[in-house]
Order: sequence, then C-alpha cells, then structure tokens
Amino acid sequence: MTSPIRRLAVLSLAALLAATLGLSACSKTAKPEVVKLDFATYNPVGLVLKEKGFLEAALAKEGVKVEWTKSLGSNKSLELLNSKSVDFGSTAGAAAFIARSNGNPIRSVYVYSKPEWTALVTTAESGIAKIEDLKGKKIAVTRGTDPFVFLIRSLDSVGLTDKDVEIVPLQHPDGKAALERGDVAAWSGLDPLMATTEVEKGSKLFFRSPDWNTYGVLNVREEFAQKYPALVDAVLAAYEQARAHAIAHPDELRAALAKEAHLSDQVATVVLGRTDISGGAIGDKQAAAIQAAGDVLKKNGIVKAEVDVAATVKALVDPSFSARLAK
Repeated sequence: MTSPIRRLAVLSLAALLAATLGLSACSKTAKPEVVKLDFATYNPVGLVLKEKGFLEAALAKEGVKVEWTKSLGSNKSLELLNSKSVDFGSTAGAAAFIARSNGNPIRSVYVYSKPEWTALVTTAESGIAKIEDLKGKKIAVTRGTDPFVFLIRSLDSVGLTDKDVEIVPLQHPDGKAALERGDVAAWSGLDPLMATTEVEKGSKLFFRSPDWNTYGVLNVREEFAQKYPALVDAVLAAYEQARAHAIAHPDELRAALAKEAHLSDQVATVVLGRTDISGGAIGDKQAAAIQAAGDVLKKNGIVKAEVDVAATVKALVDPSFSARLAK
C-alpha cells in the first residue's frame, strides 16, 4: 500500500508537471523573464523550496529565472510586495489583511504553515505572569505583523488597549535583544527568535493562545496573478513539492531552518514542534481566522473605522489557485 507521504510526493510532482505544462502552453509574451520570491526563517517550507531548487528546475525549460530576497518579518515582506521587489511574499494572514486594508493589492493564495509562532514573552525574573501585569509597562513588538496583532488581541481580552501600555516598535531581532537586556518588560515574540531566547536565556512564554496565531500565507501581487496565472500555478505546485519533501525528510527540514536562522538543533526542534505543515490549501478556515483578527483590530482602531472587514478578507483570500492545484 502506498504511504500517505509517498502519495503526497507523487501528487506534488504531478501537480508541478501539470502546472509547468500549463505554463508552456502560454505564449512567450505571457511569461516574465524572472519570478521573484521572498524567503524567511518563519517560513520553513520556503527554505526547503529554495534549497532544493524545485522551482528553478521547473521553470528553467521555460526560460524563466528565479530570484530570492530575504524577509525579516511580515512587514518587510509586505513592503517588498508593495514596491514590486518581489512577486510572492510570505506573511502572517492578519498582517496580509492589514496591508490589504491599507491598499496593498495582494492576494493570499497558499498556506505554508499553521504555526504557533508568537506568544507574549518575558524574562524569568520579571515577575510578569499574566496579561494584566503589562499595564503601564514597555512592550517590544514589530508593527504590522502577527505578533503585533497577537498583542492587541491579548490586551483586548482583558479590557486593555495599546494606550494602556508603552509600545516600543522594534524589528523582531531587536525586540528579542531589548527583552534580554531588560530595556522592555515584555516582547510579543516571533519564532525562531522566540524559541531561541526560551531555550538559551530561560525566557518564559507567559501567555499563549495558539488559535490566535493566524496562518502563514503566501501572497502574490494581484497584478502578477492576473497577468501570469499559469506561473502562480507553477509556484504553488513547487511549494507543494517542497512541503511533501519536508514532511518526508524532517531532518532536512530541521537542518535547513537551523542553517538559515543560525539555530542549534534544540531550538530548531522546538520551532518545528509547534509548526504544522500538513496542508497547503487556503480557504474558509483561514478566512475565518483572519476575519476574527481583523474584527479586533478594527475595534481597537488599528484598522480604519470605514474598513469593511468581511469584504477585505474576501478580496484577500483567493482559494482558486490552491483549488485548481488540488484537482
């Protein structure tokens, strides 16, 4: 009997072949010279895709090159998408929603993970044990990312807002460093940095809510998707091949993450232990999670009052490509 992993690998290869044949059927004028993607330590499947060269192999015969740019966080990936520096960018679902509500023309077309990649973090000696303890305290966070959305939702759950604390806007690595130096009382963290300080410094995750972590989604520029739909199919098919490979070869997945993020094997194991890569399709579950986050953001004034949350989510989440890939 064929194992589930073997079957996934076969289906992924078939999807990649079908997508490449679809691209071949397009005219020469319908293909760009290069497709530009980001890669990030918070997207381990993307690291495998980059390392194994599946997309390069699929597109080489079509004369389409692949270019990679590193993203340090969802906010940076969204900046790259908005400036057309990349065609595909990996972010948290809620971060993509904020960007779309602010006019960044992107679509979320694939799920690269269902992670628990953010939580509220403090030092072992801080005395902070619950969300209410944050009132009046300095908290490091990267605005426009899932950790920022998680922080707002956490405060909201106990009747607080960002006005009740002192937000210290720092990029993720700087937030971790500020926490470890004692410059801030807490940090809304992001893996693998969060796992690093947890393992190496004894920092504690004092508030966790896995379901508030919105999915890791792959976004494409709307203009690119409309102009090159067959190429979007090819990218997603290559992602599926990388996901199948990662599931079948967990040691390679862990090694790729450890190498790119400069992690110990122990830290990489912690990160992947709370990262679910079992499914790539995007649809109603992801839309519901993003909408729940959007509702809280609107309530707290992070998203403009005139934004129609449901309509924005509908414009953002595009299941058509992953549905076609499944067929």
